[in-house]
Amino acid sequence: MTSLAKKTLNWSVLAVFAPVLILTGALGFVLPEGPMSSAPAYNIFHIVFGALGLVLVLRGRSGPIRMFNIGFGLIDLYQAAASMFHWWPIDHFRWKTGDDVLHVVIGLALVLVGLSGRRR
Repeated sequence: MTSLAKKTLNWSVLAVFAPVLILTGALGFVLPEGPMSSAPAYNIFHIVFGALGLVLVLRGRSGPIRMFNIGFGLIDLYQAAASMFHWWPIDHFRWKTGDDVLHVVIGLALVLVGLSGRRR
């Protein structure tokens, strides 16, 4: 693992965010229905992307970590729009208002963090 990647904001954010995604997906299978979607496909989505993020953190390469943050942030923003406009995969993920709010906040934060790490 490169020591440079460990010291970046992108690395730190993903080092926290990836396990949170995995935990969110796992808890979605066991907790009762609440203000967030617990659709199985949505839970699996969180676990898969959390695992991918964790692999990137462990590898420690700045570029892929930064691209993950930007890409996942854009996916989160798409999910908020998809929920609002009833786009795919609304039938599989069954988003709720709580999901929409988090998608906008986390999506914007991840894109901004990713862009802040852009090489000059």
